[in-house]
Amino acid sequence: MSYLSIEFGLIFVVFFSIYWGFRLFPKFQNNLLLISSYLLVASYSFQFAVILFVYTCVIYFFSLMIASSKHYAKLWLVLGLSAAIINLALFKYFDFFRYELQSLLNYLNLSLLLPVMTVLIPIGISFYTFHSVSYLVSIKKKELSVVKFWDFALFLAFFPSIIAGPINRAKTFLPQIAVSQPRDIQEPFRAFTLIILAVIKVYCLAGLISENWVAPIFSNPLEYSVIDLLVGLYAYAMQIYLNFSGYTDLVTGIALLLGFRLPINFNFPYLASNLREFWDRWHISLSHWIRDFIYIPLGGSRRGFVRTQINVMCAMLLSGLWHGSGISFIIWGACHGFGIIVLNVLDHYMGRGWITKRSPIIARLITWNYICFTWLFFYCESVHDALDYLVALGHNFLIESHYIEVFLSICGIFLVYPIFKNIPDWCTLQLSKMNRIYLPIIFIFILWLAIYYAPSGMPNFIYANF
Repeated sequence: MSYLSIEFGLIFVVFFSIYWGFRLFPKFQNNLLLISSYLLVASYSFQFAVILFVYTCVIYFFSLMIASSKHYAKLWLVLGLSAAIINLALFKYFDFFRYELQSLLNYLNLSLLLPVMTVLIPIGISFYTFHSVSYLVSIKKKELSVVKFWDFALFLAFFPSIIAGPINRAKTFLPQIAVSQPRDIQEPFRAFTLIILAVIKVYCLAGLISENWVAPIFSNPLEYSVIDLLVGLYAYAMQIYLNFSGYTDLVTGIALLLGFRLPINFNFPYLASNLREFWDRWHISLSHWIRDFIYIPLGGSRRGFVRTQINVMCAMLLSGLWHGSGISFIIWGACHGFGIIVLNVLDHYMGRGWITKRSPIIARLITWNYICFTWLFFYCESVHDALDYLVALGHNFLIESHYIEVFLSICGIFLVYPIFKNIPDWCTLQLSKMNRIYLPIIFIFILWLAIYYAPSGMPNFIYANF
């Protein structure tokens, strides 16, 4: 069930009324949230709910062993992390590695057939795996005591963030679950602003961009000019940002209405003047998770300049692999790793931020175009499709452009984009000043406009696939 569907909206209104009807009983609210979260997962597949529950039991067992063991806590942590990684790899990467290994065996003329299995990827598995890792590590570091089982189950299954994030840290989110005092709605005006922005971003703008420019250009790039192909790349960069940040806005707003705070996941990433800054602004909960649980344990920047660059590349390759079990995603991660390494080398020999200090707009322009280039591998299902697009970019100079006006419009948006930074806060302020009697009318009117101008069909959340 899509979070943007009318069915979900109606169900949430009923759930919201029942949920706050038991405001004085936060434990009962937790039970409602847990049941609702499992029903949502089961709506995709009952097996997904069973897998999630079994996984929750296994990880909770390891947390108990870590907390109770004085001499073998590290061993239990390793076993728990191994169980989490093996579970993720089995469901998400089995087909990919089986295919690649079978190709290698065929190349070596080895007559060995690996078993063929159809493995469905459970919804939200990447996100609840990351949640569980943060929990086990927090238990080992004694940042947390072992929580009650059902509180932990809700932490992994919490429906606003299980499908496509953001990634919650156990030490900050579990205390919000294990409360004894009544909860309150958090920042209601900001919550409604985020929900409105989400509908506009995902339902209307991202859908229109995809339908008018991304889908037609990427479907047959050889027929389009270089200008049009750039429009396709730029449009997809805007689409994925609007889609994913819109989803984050939506679930953040829903969580606030339920009395919970989710971590900030986006901070205007296309304002970044380099790739490091981009990853401090894009999917922040993931980039910080990779930093804290992969990059730093590998040694971070503590073991010399060369080792630092190796750690950067390893972290970005794993980021690419996390996004999808395909060569194109690994190339996407490698492109970001390579770009950050080049940036680090230039900073090392020419001074940190040497381009930004001389011309911030040029630094932004270089970063924007490089990021859009990498999105090509993110979008294309195969390397062959990406290479076709690159070939067209290098040869189609003489083909007449269909989208020159769109190209110029995107250039204009790029220049005025910094102004957009204040829009969410401005909208929240204006809503807080209005008479509350008019707020439902304004809310419904904006939703109606967004749905009216949006393309037909229910938009998908791109990151729900990861």
